[in-house]
Amino acid sequence: MAANNAQNLEVSAEDRLRADFYNFLGLLLSGPPDQMLLDQMRGLSGDETDLGQAIQAMARVAKVTKPPAADREFNALFIGLGRGELLPYASFYLTGFLNEKPLAQLRNDMAARGVTRAQNVFEPEDNIASLMEMMAGMIVGRFGAPASLDEQKEFWNKHIGPWAAHFYSDLEAAENSVLYASVGTAGRVFMEIEREAFRMTAA
Repeated sequence: MAANNAQNLEVSAEDRLRADFYNFLGLLLSGPPDQMLLDQMRGLSGDETDLGQAIQAMARVAKVTKPPAADREFNALFIGLGRGELLPYASFYLTGFLNEKPLAQLRNDMAARGVTRAQNVFEPEDNIASLMEMMAGMIVGRFGAPASLDEQKEFWNKHIGPWAAHFYSDLEAAENSVLYASVGTAGRVFMEIEREAFRMTAA
């Protein structure tokens, strides 16, 4: 995603951590991890929470994963011959078809926020990686002023909440998932945390 009028304003440490994890998921879902990213995953550590345990599992799997295997796994899951095992798009999860109303609604919201698709990206904007990246950018102010909690909640409830946890559950259980099964677990748990946090905020 490209940003217009990006600002670097004060963002709480907690929100920066949230944005970092959204970015991390977006990076893992935008393409197969290279050696540098696998090394970063290997260095992760977690606590006794569900998310901490999921992060530890990612680190364990990354330690035994080489880039060629990660590349094959990513292609089998998301690219394949004709199509991959999963179609990681909001339109598909919400309507059963690609390039449907959820994509049009997202593009309208992106335009209103001054967010445009990067020139070298050709995927529809409603893919999971782009949505994770957009959420991160909104939190830290990559697309202007940092989004308020209400603005974050509105975007999340509209474009991420209705389907992302389902996608991550599918990623956990996918036939071709090994490294990405752990990514699916971490993503699902993180979406559950975000859902509960937004639910507890005032409407």
